[in-house]
Amino acid sequence: MRAEDSRMFREAASAGGVVSAQLARNASVMADLGERLRGLSPPIALISGRGSSDNAGVYGRYLIETGTGTPVSPAALSASSVYAVEPRLRGAVCIAISQSGQSPDLVASVAAARAGGAFVIAMVNAEGSRLSGVADVTVPLHAGPETSVAATKSFIASLSALAQLIGSWSEDADLLRALAALPEQLDEAFHRDWSPALDTLVRAQSLYVVGRGPGYAVAREAALKLKETCGLHAEAFSAAEVRHGPMALVKAGFPVLMLAQDDETRADMGALAATFAGRGARVLMAGAAGGGDIVSLPATEAHPAIQPILLIQSFYRLAALASVARGHDPDHPPFLNKVTETV
Repeated sequence: MRAEDSRMFREAASAGGVVSAQLARNASVMADLGERLRGLSPPIALISGRGSSDNAGVYGRYLIETGTGTPVSPAALSASSVYAVEPRLRGAVCIAISQSGQSPDLVASVAAARAGGAFVIAMVNAEGSRLSGVADVTVPLHAGPETSVAATKSFIASLSALAQLIGSWSEDADLLRALAALPEQLDEAFHRDWSPALDTLVRAQSLYVVGRGPGYAVAREAALKLKETCGLHAEAFSAAEVRHGPMALVKAGFPVLMLAQDDETRADMGALAATFAGRGARVLMAGAAGGGDIVSLPATEAHPAIQPILLIQSFYRLAALASVARGHDPDHPPFLNKVTETV
């Protein structure tokens, strides 16, 4: 098959139109939620999700903490679904992210958070889901049906919804203006030529994907997609964490994909890329200039909080191409289903 004929490829390509419709349709509810969250002034935010939705939650965590100062914690879903604990969350906000809104552990955790006093916002692609039934407010992702097992447009819709929510909450006019340009930029980003990375991905057996700040969220997502669609052992690390034990594995020829945004982390990402290259690693760098033996992948310029969304969009095209080149079907990863119902 051709990668361009896969549902994964076509669904990722449609993300610009998805986000355009989402931003318009959710403008009113986001404005209301922003006002409500400013009035609530939550002492803590809890984020719940699994898989790609959990990766989106990492993006939300960085935007909330840097934009509002509110500390954020990922929810330990099993604490409620398996251990039957009701957390004490009076005055907190819980943001739950899901494509299907059906996973029992997610629904149980969110119901427990609400019972424990949290104000619950569900960001879900399937309206009328079980998750919506236990939330105070549902924010539809408006991604439409997604038939490829590997999530693409729904992940991007989760990121844009989080950015719109947090921009409204923090009254960040620059971020909200940048969001208005995102649909067109997504179309541009999808056509960025990352083919110089293709040969490395086709030949790789293991790979690191590195980001920092909100870029760490899309590094996690990229690593997940490489596992799912390419059968490639890929691990995601923050630029800070990889300097500890994981650095011991980086030797000559070891591939590293780095996803950088233009904020306070960019200089550190560049320095780390140089360190990897100095060890003989095969470094693929997007979002910052390379040099020497570093392979530079083109990126679309945007607000630093928006750049990770554009980087993952460019990556999705590459992943679909790499999947087919490695002999896989990106729409049908082995042993996986579209909806995973964990308890």
